Amino acid sequence: MPETPWWRRGVVYQIAVPSFADSNGDGRGDLRGIIERLDYLNDSTDTSLGIDAIWLTPINMSPLSDFGYDVSDYYSIDPRFGTMRDFDELVEECHRRGIRVVMDLVLNHTSIDHPWFVESRSSRDNHKRDWYIWRDGRAPGKPPNDWLAVVEGSAWQYDETTDQYYYHAFLPFQPDLNWRNPDVRREMLGVARFWLDKGVDGFRLDLVNCLYEDVLLRNNPPKLGPRPYLAQKHVHDLSQPESLEIASELRRLADEFEGRVLMGEVLTDMPDVCVDYLGDGTDRLHLSFYFDFIRIKWNSGAFRRSVRWLEEHIPRDEWPCYYLSNHDLPRSYTRLGGSHPRARAKVAAVMLLTLRGTPILYYGEEIGMPSSRVPRRMLDDPIGRKFWPLRVGRDGSRAPMQWSAKANAGFSSWRSWLPVDSSYRSRNVEQQGGRPDSLLSWYRQLLCLRKANQALHSGDYHEIDQVPAGVFAYTRQSGPEAVAVYLNFTAHRIACPRPPEPPPGRAWHVLLSTHEADRTSGLSHIRLMPNEALLIEAI
Repeated sequence: MPETPWWRRGVVYQIAVPSFADSNGDGRGDLRGIIERLDYLNDSTDTSLGIDAIWLTPINMSPLSDFGYDVSDYYSIDPRFGTMRDFDELVEECHRRGIRVVMDLVLNHTSIDHPWFVESRSSRDNHKRDWYIWRDGRAPGKPPNDWLAVVEGSAWQYDETTDQYYYHAFLPFQPDLNWRNPDVRREMLGVARFWLDKGVDGFRLDLVNCLYEDVLLRNNPPKLGPRPYLAQKHVHDLSQPESLEIASELRRLADEFEGRVLMGEVLTDMPDVCVDYLGDGTDRLHLSFYFDFIRIKWNSGAFRRSVRWLEEHIPRDEWPCYYLSNHDLPRSYTRLGGSHPRARAKVAAVMLLTLRGTPILYYGEEIGMPSSRVPRRMLDDPIGRKFWPLRVGRDGSRAPMQWSAKANAGFSSWRSWLPVDSSYRSRNVEQQGGRPDSLLSWYRQLLCLRKANQALHSGDYHEIDQVPAGVFAYTRQSGPEAVAVYLNFTAHRIACPRPPEPPPGRAWHVLLSTHEADRTSGLSHIRLMPNEALLIEAI
């Protein structure tokens, strides 16, 4: 049997680079800060977290007007994060520890300060004009069509220099590249090859289904929705067939290099589109982010139905990908915690790390970092500033990592670019690292167990039906190895029917529980404590 690819067995740890560790005291996280903390992530001991790969938010040259997702030079490292030599050392040190490095690759748009756009806007006959999408208005003062930006308002920005509009799917300082121009396509594929040659182990592809727009720029049809952007059917500005072609072309490029991975962010409210970007498992992306989990409240039935849908619709040889938090979302500890945040966080950790698929763990999730409240004067996120006082900004999920109870949570020796959350004094790596009952210790146990147990990292998934409301239960099995997982989403004790029959010649034994419980081998029935996650193994 061929060896299971690392990206199927492994756990990816997302690092928001400005917020992880500051090595030089300027208040912003950097590459050397990550290097200094690599032993925490994986040093082959039981005191490290034990992750397999890191995904870095953008580190290319940028005005940083949108967390680096506004690139002004794809071939360089922004000096606020370090140098190319620092990057090379980070890759080398990660590989020495068995950690893969995945870069964020922003293909859809550039910064308004990128030299390509500066040239493009300089005149209508500039040789870079067609590198972006420029059009006349449909009437004086009217943009070319009715398309809306994701952050609201028209997706077209009028530019007086040449008396035309340019297209931006997101913010006006992020003009979309024109992928229908073969020079653009060739250049951006060259960017990907440049970093693969540098030794990166893959890319998280930002907004991979946004690369192409309808060639005729037709209006989007209306639909019912809670806000203007959602009151359009985005049939002409998203998910065009040509974007799938680029996914295939990127896959062919990645396959020239051994062991590389492509993880795609697909902007859609239709899960079918996420599956489309996987193709047959060999011709498009390796992993496609499944957005459904981030919309679900704390409800066992909702998570069960969501996993069931994906398992039924994803081709058998393809691989799911799950996450509960990232740099654009309220943190799961706050979003799902309710009145029992610590207990629920342990249950959520078990679900994330034992489902069939590749888990993505957001930095700080392992210590229960909450979504922070950031004062208006310190807001960095342009969406947060635009819609203040509505709490729709993303700064709250990007607060500095809480390493210790020292000043600035041990993140920086001088200051921090965003305020450290007030919970840092009692909730930090140093404080939790030595406590067996802490959330961090629980994550370490789970990650170690997942790595060692073939059923958990590579096995099939089977839902256990006929369990009481409030319980999500399933088995993972690889050959004779089997683990059954029971998750109690309620604050009540629940009795469950006897577990499914174990493989022949084996009996169920308790493997791990969030609760100290006196259970014997050969379990004939399951009694779950409130907010309990229970794993039983067939031995």
